[in-house]
Amino acid sequence: MRNFFEFERLRTGYRQEIVAGVTTFFTLSYIIVVNPAILEASGMPRGASMTATILTAIFGTLLMAFYAKRPFAVAPYMGENAFIAYTVVKTLGYSWQTALGAILVSGILFTIITLTGLRRWMAEAIPASLKHSFSTGIGLFLAFLGLNSMGVIAMGVPDAPVKLANISAPPVLCGLFGLIVTAALLARRVTGALFAGMALTTVIMVTTGLTPLPASLFSPPPSIAPIFMKVDIGGALTWGFIGVVMSVLVMDFVDTMGTLIGLSARAGLLDKDGNLPEIEKPMLVDALSTTVAALLGTTTAGVFIESASGIEQGGRTGFTALVVAAMFGLALFFSPLLTIVPPQAYGPVLVVVGMFMIESAGRLDFGDYTELMPAFLTIVMMLFTFNIGVGITTGFISWVALKVLSGRFREITSGMVALAALSLTFYLFYPYH
Repeated sequence: MRNFFEFERLRTGYRQEIVAGVTTFFTLSYIIVVNPAILEASGMPRGASMTATILTAIFGTLLMAFYAKRPFAVAPYMGENAFIAYTVVKTLGYSWQTALGAILVSGILFTIITLTGLRRWMAEAIPASLKHSFSTGIGLFLAFLGLNSMGVIAMGVPDAPVKLANISAPPVLCGLFGLIVTAALLARRVTGALFAGMALTTVIMVTTGLTPLPASLFSPPPSIAPIFMKVDIGGALTWGFIGVVMSVLVMDFVDTMGTLIGLSARAGLLDKDGNLPEIEKPMLVDALSTTVAALLGTTTAGVFIESASGIEQGGRTGFTALVVAAMFGLALFFSPLLTIVPPQAYGPVLVVVGMFMIESAGRLDFGDYTELMPAFLTIVMMLFTFNIGVGITTGFISWVALKVLSGRFREITSGMVALAALSLTFYLFYPYH
């Protein structure tokens, strides 16, 4: 097993990888509860959706562990689930079965373009400045998620979209305490600092009664039958639905590409040219996971940005992903246990990971505005629209546009032209409702 995951070459070990896997799981375990709650708005039963969410995560993360051998967790994406529930179903009026048909079609198309090498070709065409902006933007995105989870930042009013929340509330104070303690443990070079901070905060909130213990720890998984294989492919292939299919396709394409590059940069997995060796493997995992997700009855799946928490704990191989998959397997039967870890416990982890990831901002070329502006737009659009895909597509389009307007045509590669064109289709076909 050690040789299979190349522990020696990557200077890691079982203890380090297990801590990384457990940390990653508890940082993203909210998806088990949140994804079904969002999809319920589309008419999908919550219990069945929870089972589909977990099974999708197990499938994708196991494939990541043994095929791609990367420390990344795979699960249904946040953002895409809300797009399906609130835009496609509630606003546009399509059925959730037709929406799942769009997910299946996009998964099949992903698989095809991955196997042909097109995705790798485009990924390797991305300039270094944009790769650094992906990592920086995702870091700030994670920090925002963390502060919001802790209750430090709250949604505001139309003229002030976000605001400082009531930081005197006991749960928020626990979250802030967890953040300071976690940072102190990191400063003292304590092994497993992120997980230790999360565990300590959880213990404090449970013992003070701020987080109630579940009535029982064991719960058999709800039946998946109501949503299993309920895809409406015919409806998804109609001309009027092409905008939804293209939106799903582009969102997943750029989200996965940006997340893979950003996480790999932080993990030190990129080569001297800034590319991820064998990137087609995790990309194929993403494509197959999306296809299986639709058949199981949930939305687009891919690499989760919360995998960064495990990377910061030293996760470098597929064994980290294997641990995450095993934890998801336990969650099938012990889902009430997940309620013990409150947002105030995993929120500080996201903030700390965000701090680590903005290191890439220091590598931007501040003297070349044709590189700096697209990178800046990627970061701010990713954060201010609360959508990683919007940020990345903005970066692709603006990079090509600025090179053209500056007369620097020789720097534009065919791969970047393809990415900019693909990004434009997102804005042309996106159903603005």
